[in-house]
Amino acid sequence: MTDLTISIFNNSTFFEILNEMKLFSKFKIKHYKDLNLCTKTTEKENNIVIFFSYPHDYIQNINFPSILISDSLEFKNKFSGELKYFFKKPLSIIDFNQKLISLFAKREFKVNSLIGLNGYIIDKNERKIKKNNIELQLSEKEVDFLILFTNSNTPINKEIFLKKVWNYSVDSETHTIETHIHKLRKKILDKFGDNDFIKNNKKGYFV
Repeated sequence: MTDLTISIFNNSTFFEILNEMKLFSKFKIKHYKDLNLCTKTTEKENNIVIFFSYPHDYIQNINFPSILISDSLEFKNKFSGELKYFFKKPLSIIDFNQKLISLFAKREFKVNSLIGLNGYIIDKNERKIKKNNIELQLSEKEVDFLILFTNSNTPINKEIFLKKVWNYSVDSETHTIETHIHKLRKKILDKFGDNDFIKNNKKGYFV
């Protein structure tokens, strides 16, 4: 993990404290007074945002790593998720540092699990394919099948799918590929309205 950044929203005192502590010298520390600028910057960087209040309802839906520090437990249940953590004041600096490292690691793992494919995003970790805030659950084989397309600029023939995804011999007589593609095409069509997701020609299948 490189260029780890802590963005602190609207608390200059905490910003100054962290800047002075050797324990946090491995981080870049930024302070923001503008929430929109803070969140927009964060979405583009390897970043964690530290909130000291609950400024807007929409922060419940943010998908970047974030920590809420408050002297009240009122917002603990609202501020929850895989990449979120709540601290009640007073907090332990050691625990706070450990949670930062954990959140950065989770973010890196999540980012590395995402693969782009022809306008879609494949999430290997969650086994889903997503587009325009719509998502479809996939099987493990379907994920492995689609990932092959991301590693090839040319059509993929049936034998490669049999060997790479199903571990079948290239000489195997099976309709596995045709059946699999038919079912996957239908799922994509039903969920995304895309009737042209997996195409084929004499050389094989492509997206």
